[in-house]
Amino acid sequence: MSSEMVEVVIDSIRVSLMSQQRIVILRELDAERYLPIWIGVYEAEAITIALQEVEVARPLTHDLLKNIFNALNARVLRVEVSSLRDDTFFGNIVVEVDGHTMDVDSRPSDALNLAVRAHVPILVSREVMETAGITPEQDIQEQAGAQASEEPVVEDSEERLSIFEEFLDQLDLDEGDDGEQENKS
Repeated sequence: MSSEMVEVVIDSIRVSLMSQQRIVILRELDAERYLPIWIGVYEAEAITIALQEVEVARPLTHDLLKNIFNALNARVLRVEVSSLRDDTFFGNIVVEVDGHTMDVDSRPSDALNLAVRAHVPILVSREVMETAGITPEQDIQEQAGAQASEEPVVEDSEERLSIFEEFLDQLDLDEGDDGEQENKS
């Protein structure tokens, strides 16, 4: 492993309560530093299926990708989150073919899906980890320091609840039923 990269594992997949988007949380090995990456709903579901070793009747897209690599005698060595540009993470799949190592450009979510299926290491660029990584204790201390320097703000409880009322008003409760029916057909 290059000193320019740090190894991580998938710590969890979270759901944003505000947007229903998914966030995969990567945790640095031997450290309490995390890297949150926003990913699509379907990619998150595919990672979860692979992590939980759920049997599927037919190969999912990422299973197909793994099968193609195997059929071509290409061995996946590792996947990488290689850079962060304009708030977009870039991924890389490192493959060995006929003794030659090659890089395959990838979205991080697809690379992570392949890593889970191929049981290969996940690496993150040290620069990405330093730029976007989160250390819980450090972040809590920074927030506490910022709050200590500010004057306390007391909000009216009705004002705080209005945020939730606005959110509930925007919900389309019928949408979930239609989605379930589509998935069943």
